[in-house]
Amino acid sequence: MIGEKIYRIRKSRGLTLSELAERANVSKSYLSNIERNVNQNPSIQVVEKLAAVLGVEFTILVEANSEIGELLEPEWVDFINDLKEMGVKKEQLSEYREILKFIKWQKEERGNDK
Repeated sequence: MIGEKIYRIRKSRGLTLSELAERANVSKSYLSNIERNVNQNPSIQVVEKLAAVLGVEFTILVEANSEIGELLEPEWVDFINDLKEMGVKKEQLSEYREILKFIKWQKEERGNDK
């Protein structure tokens, strides 16, 4: 669905609903309705604006068979697949996120010691 794709891409870009709505010059409530699939048929003009702000091709948002994975660099897709193969479940991602934050913090601290 278009709304789900917009939501996922917006989140991956680190944009809030308000930021995307403002940059695309659409109302926040209209965008919210699209993302929640209340409005399942937004105008082409609105979808084009959203695609431009999100930095994706219009077709990524409207084609039923386009995948969000097409937006990711191959290394990220490989990393996600590696996690899946290791048996990491979605429910555990917050734990792994904390470990990655700790590793990043450690590296930053070591860099400050130099």
